[in-house]
Amino acid sequence: MNTPELPRSLWRKSTYSGGDEGECIELAPLDGRVGIRDSKNPSAGHIILTRQTFAALLTRLAARP
Repeated sequence: MNTPELPRSLWRKSTYSGGDEGECIELAPLDGRVGIRDSKNPSAGHIILTRQTFAALLTRLAARP
């Protein structure tokens, strides 16, 4: 999904992202929602989730083996 670019200052890289491991995401707070994008390709766009959906995503990912 291509969406308008947000200011760089809003985006934060995950604290779980190590040096140059290549699998990094960035998050941004967006009016009560959460933006997610690939840190290696920020111009590719981002997705926006509600906080509830983002929390459900994290819960689901944490439950994975």
